[in-house]
Amino acid sequence: MIRMLMILSMDVMILYMIVPFILTRICGWGVLSKGKAAKGIAFTFDDGPHPNYTPEVLDLLKEQGVKGTFFVLGSKAEKYPELIQRMHREGHQIGIHNYVHISNWLLFPWTNRREQADRTADIVERITGERPIFYRPPWGLLNLGDLLVMRKSYRIVLWSVMVGDWKPAVSVEQLKRALLKRIKPGSIIVLHDSGDTLGADEEAPRHMITGLKEVLQEIRSKGLDCLRADELLNKEVRCRREVGAGGAGAKHPGQIHS
Repeated sequence: MIRMLMILSMDVMILYMIVPFILTRICGWGVLSKGKAAKGIAFTFDDGPHPNYTPEVLDLLKEQGVKGTFFVLGSKAEKYPELIQRMHREGHQIGIHNYVHISNWLLFPWTNRREQADRTADIVERITGERPIFYRPPWGLLNLGDLLVMRKSYRIVLWSVMVGDWKPAVSVEQLKRALLKRIKPGSIIVLHDSGDTLGADEEAPRHMITGLKEVLQEIRSKGLDCLRADELLNKEVRCRREVGAGGAGAKHPGQIHS
């Protein structure tokens, strides 16, 4: 009897956790992890907003003329609504990263959508007047229910470039070198503007911001456009912006200017 229960538990775990991991993280099914823009890339920031680091990230993006995407935690959005307002005011995209930073593997699908995703979307909508539709699960982990339930209301966005910027051992130079090596047209880059989640170093965002500044300066020579994730993934939006900016020769709003 005990053996049968163990086998059943293992089967349930494989179905609920491992199968979605294989489908999404390995096969890329049901999620978005890379854009098709000829010269576009998207910088995304998870785990915020943070009262110290998020303003520095916003200052840097404004200085460089770059638009980014912030996947925010609802609990922090409630605590720092002025930062959510600033993101929205300055033209950045706001996505959902659960209400608290907990793995979806530990949640029931109906609980996750109602208490994590929908709750956070409600908070952001109250602050900005615009409801987020892009969702990134913590650690990029989805359960089987997410694939059946969450995809009906949200576009699930993962990434194609991750460089471990949350780790204490990653130096500014290592971060810069890894980003410049791995960023290619269509890349969705995940960085973190908060270091207070499980396994992260509290000071890591400071190194990330320093490295990102140098990276943004160097990728000018590659002719890459830094876009919001929705612009990178939505061909219709990109085309509309190009026309509105004056045709194919015009700069995009998210392009890094020399």
